[in-house]
Amino acid sequence: MRKFLVVLDDSRECLNAMRFAAMRAAHTAGGVTILSIIPPDEFNHWIGVGEIMRQEARERIEAHFEVFAKWMRDKQGVQPELVIREGEPVPEILAHLRENPDIGVLVLGAGTDSRGPGPLVTALTRQSGTLPIPMTLVPGDMSKERIEEIT
Repeated sequence: MRKFLVVLDDSRECLNAMRFAAMRAAHTAGGVTILSIIPPDEFNHWIGVGEIMRQEARERIEAHFEVFAKWMRDKQGVQPELVIREGEPVPEILAHLRENPDIGVLVLGAGTDSRGPGPLVTALTRQSGTLPIPMTLVPGDMSKERIEEIT
């Protein structure tokens, strides 16, 4: 089964990437893997405090994931899987792609404000020629109806 990989973060455009991936997976009998990355700089504290912060970050990610997962299950019939990694986002995404050959498409939401598409999209676009799979960019301001039309 081909899987769509979506990166879960706090960006507004992440929602459209989730919608697109779930709808494409539903229409193609595929799956969805949701990857969330905890940056290492969040834990540069004393060992005990850093461990508590790491656990709180995981709980926050799992709660955020469950909102998307419920919608995917209920509305699209897709059971997503959650993967949490720690490290710098781009190297972690690339490592996950190398380790999981069942992933067929990377789906990212692109920001639409004056700051550009976002740091993740910018960094991965620069490397798009060497990615092992295609990358789909979903505009952050694309309507739900338009996403439904194209998926």
